[in-house]
Amino acid sequence: MRQIILILMVILATVLLGCSGDGAEQLFDTAKLEELQDNREHATKLYQEIIEKYPESEYAKKAKERLSALGEDG
Repeated sequence: MRQIILILMVILATVLLGCSGDGAEQLFDTAKLEELQDNREHATKLYQEIIEKYPESEYAKKAKERLSALGEDG
């Protein structure tokens, strides 16, 4: 139940921030949602996309941290 609420909150945040124009943040939120749904492959691709498209953003740093964590898990 807790995971469902968290997923719904992430989706709501993504929808509400949809007009912000911050692609890195939107990609990061989507990647985190993919992780919550145990879709590591897609989450990894999204994190890599953030690093490629937005290398100077705070989300690139966060994406690198998540990629590292995902690598340690597997």
